[in-house]
Amino acid sequence: MTRAMIAPADMAACRAAIRTGSLSFHAASKLLPARVRDPALALYAFCRVADDEVDEGSDKAGAVLRLRDRLDLVYQGRPRDGYADRAFAAVVEGFDMPRALPEALLEGLAWDAMGRRYDRLSGVLDYSARVAAAVGAMMCVLMQVRSADALARACDLGLAMQLTNIARDVGEDARAGRVFLPLDWLREDGVDPQVFLAAPQPCAGVRRTTRRLLREADRLYLRAEAGVPALPFACRPGIYAARHIYAGIGAGVARAGFDSVGQRARTGRGQKLGWLMLSGLRAAISPVLPRDATLHARPAPEVAFLVEAAARKGAERGRSEALFEVLAQLEARSRGMA
Repeated sequence: MTRAMIAPADMAACRAAIRTGSLSFHAASKLLPARVRDPALALYAFCRVADDEVDEGSDKAGAVLRLRDRLDLVYQGRPRDGYADRAFAAVVEGFDMPRALPEALLEGLAWDAMGRRYDRLSGVLDYSARVAAAVGAMMCVLMQVRSADALARACDLGLAMQLTNIARDVGEDARAGRVFLPLDWLREDGVDPQVFLAAPQPCAGVRRTTRRLLREADRLYLRAEAGVPALPFACRPGIYAARHIYAGIGAGVARAGFDSVGQRARTGRGQKLGWLMLSGLRAAISPVLPRDATLHARPAPEVAFLVEAAARKGAERGRSEALFEVLAQLEARSRGMA
């Protein structure tokens, strides 16, 4: 394996994109060694640009299909003329990135474009596996970690972080006509999803569902912690930092009475600094602590395909039948809108 050779101008653009578009990851990345931090910023920049194009554009189906074509070009070694694509292509080549991982992200973005909703928690986790746990698995590849146990725990962290994002963005998503909370939980808590989407209000039922989701995130954060000591020592502070910063967002939602409809939880610079210091301390003492047996727990069913793909170094896998199907649906929708 060779290190990713990212052009300096492209690297600078990736840093700028993350500095403004993902403050939490930007803060955590400061504790990663440069050999991992730079390709990680390139990875996140590509994911950020892709997510923004799907999320903010009027032609969501077309944006996903263009992303499919861009990913094809990346893996052909002929990236589109854009800083994020060129930088990510260097990462793919330098780290032998299994194609199944970014294609999982592509599938999750396709689900977004289709406006898919999830009846149960398992469906929310299926979605979170694609848009977040896949990134956790790719981070392991950048750290040259292919152990199935460590990959499973990295995916736990991705799931937890995405559930936290969902809990934080309930109101913002609802005002955009989207809901990512489990629909059966909402109904159990006395909320009709359609009524809520028609006029989003911070009612008691939505707050209860949000609290339940954050409890699930907390469970996954604890499982994820067991995997940090399995990572290279120099990488541990950055991963602890990501864990604490994102969990801190969830704590902010909790302090607001689990109301993320009337307000949006934010974390301050002082809080982030405290979590960075805590993360450095935890990493420093990690070598003398006994290994947590949770490290060897089986991966969540929703992320098992990611663990398998990342553990197979150099394995090339074609698109899954499910991805073919969702892309075909989007193509049909895109043609109908043309």
